[in-house]
Amino acid sequence: MASQAEAPGQREQARELGQRLRSLRRMRGMTLVQLAEVAGLSHSFLSQIERGQAMPSIGSLGRIAHAVGTSQIELLTPPSAPTRSNVVPTSAAPRGTYGDEAARLLVTHAGARFRPLSLTGFSQEFGEPFSHAEHEFLHVISGRVEIEIDGESTVLDEGDSVYYGSDVPHRWRAVDERGFHAIVVKEQPAATDATTLVQEDP
Repeated sequence: MASQAEAPGQREQARELGQRLRSLRRMRGMTLVQLAEVAGLSHSFLSQIERGQAMPSIGSLGRIAHAVGTSQIELLTPPSAPTRSNVVPTSAAPRGTYGDEAARLLVTHAGARFRPLSLTGFSQEFGEPFSHAEHEFLHVISGRVEIEIDGESTVLDEGDSVYYGSDVPHRWRAVDERGFHAIVVKEQPAATDATTLVQEDP
């Protein structure tokens, strides 16, 4: 389900979300029809979102984010202006969700080459495997995390880290009810000549 963007603040948020989704989809070399198929949502609904005419529910947003290789919090958070540095006080850090985890963005710089997020998770169930074109790094600050990478499972304890390259299926879960706190550093997507010329569907 989706809500129509009516108030001025909601309209602006919907417009910004639509722009970020369209940009990321094109970077992935995907048409709206392809995105709709992967996300399990209708082409017309996604078109409305990209035009800033509708806001997806949290569930639909998660499916869209998964389909384009990003997270809910990254889709909903507008990047700050590009500068030579980016100070993000903890009180001002954008907060949201990354899959089933509570997430906090640690860098909001529009031109940043990587995006670190602070994650706190308690789910002991694996979600669907996730893959994207960018490289990624995970460091466990506290708790224990079981991570499955390309079908191989490993338990990470406090202080452990893992790195995996592009397009490698991965997913993780909390080992026990204490949950975990981790830092995930994601390489930012970049358009290439092959992905900027996406043939849009009529």
